[in-house]
Amino acid sequence: MRFIFTFSLYFLFQFSWSQANLNPTEISYKEALVQSKKENKPIFIMLYATWCPHCNTMKATVFSDPKVKLFMNTNYISIWKDIEKEEGKQIKEQYNTNGLPTFLFIDSNETLLYGIKGEMKIETFMNEVTNALNPKLQLPYLEKQFLNDPSNVTTCLAYIQTLRKGADRTELSKPTHLYLETQTDQQLLSETNWRVISNGVTDIQSREFQYVLNHKKEFEKITSPQRVDAKITNIVSELLQPYTINLDSTAYFQKRQVAKTIQLQKIDSLIFSYDLLVAERTKNWGLYQKTTLEGTEKYVWNTASKLLEIIQIYQTEIKDITALKKVIEWGKRAIELNNSAEANLVLARLYAKIKDKKSAQLYAKNALAITKEMGWNTKDADTLLKELNTK
Repeated sequence: MRFIFTFSLYFLFQFSWSQANLNPTEISYKEALVQSKKENKPIFIMLYATWCPHCNTMKATVFSDPKVKLFMNTNYISIWKDIEKEEGKQIKEQYNTNGLPTFLFIDSNETLLYGIKGEMKIETFMNEVTNALNPKLQLPYLEKQFLNDPSNVTTCLAYIQTLRKGADRTELSKPTHLYLETQTDQQLLSETNWRVISNGVTDIQSREFQYVLNHKKEFEKITSPQRVDAKITNIVSELLQPYTINLDSTAYFQKRQVAKTIQLQKIDSLIFSYDLLVAERTKNWGLYQKTTLEGTEKYVWNTASKLLEIIQIYQTEIKDITALKKVIEWGKRAIELNNSAEANLVLARLYAKIKDKKSAQLYAKNALAITKEMGWNTKDADTLLKELNTK
């Protein structure tokens, strides 16, 4: 009897999903708007891509769960849209979304009620989709409450923290600064105002962020050094990262000048990493060589993995003999920090590149000994040694 009951319940869930709602990948956006108005239900939109592992995990785990299906079917008109297809692109642009997966909750008038992003567990997802049904937790209500009194930090935080769940941090800037304009410089230095600044300030040159930089130690006391450092690091990453992704080196170097106004060693090191990424992704090896020669020993001298990444690029892409000889010293430093087979092998290849056969053989033999000791495949070391011995 228990088996029959369980089977019947499962069948009911499946029937509910398929009958009470069209296949979410098939129903059009316009059809969803019509159905939303007719049934007086909000629309749930999942924006995804077939290549997105987090999207696929959500489909395989969360959206396959019978109780999730039943809840979504009961309370929403659900549609899923691929951002690489026409309707998905249109919705992505209309609601100015980035990141995958993105989940939008709208009404039949296309008003955004709520938004969330990213992969999550069933419990977290269910909590969010339940909150999205509560009018007092929806964005229009929270925005109205905030605008009624922009000096109220409680309503400001409630609005921007909910907005942040589904929006880029840049979209938090307007309400954040609207509130902060009501605060004097001295008032900024409080735990609640730090929360506002941490959540919503995105402009390095803004009064509020400059105040944080100039009163870093005071803010560290009311929150923590780690949180202040994280905010400073994040604001630089958020400024520079989009241009590294889009390979817009012109805009990158314009924004880089702004980031360099933050005169902290940690930020200089971060900018160095972004400079390398831009040079590598644009295959500007002259810029890569200049950047590494100026900054490697200053910023990554104690990081074996980063040194190894750099010498690997030199081994494959750089031909300047003088530079290669310099980089060999970085390879030795990488081995000093972590005597790995990979580092020895790359250093052997660098020596081979500058025609120092004896040194190349030495490091190739080191690589071979390490791989044998670890029980790994010795093919790469064997091949290199064979090449060196035939020259």
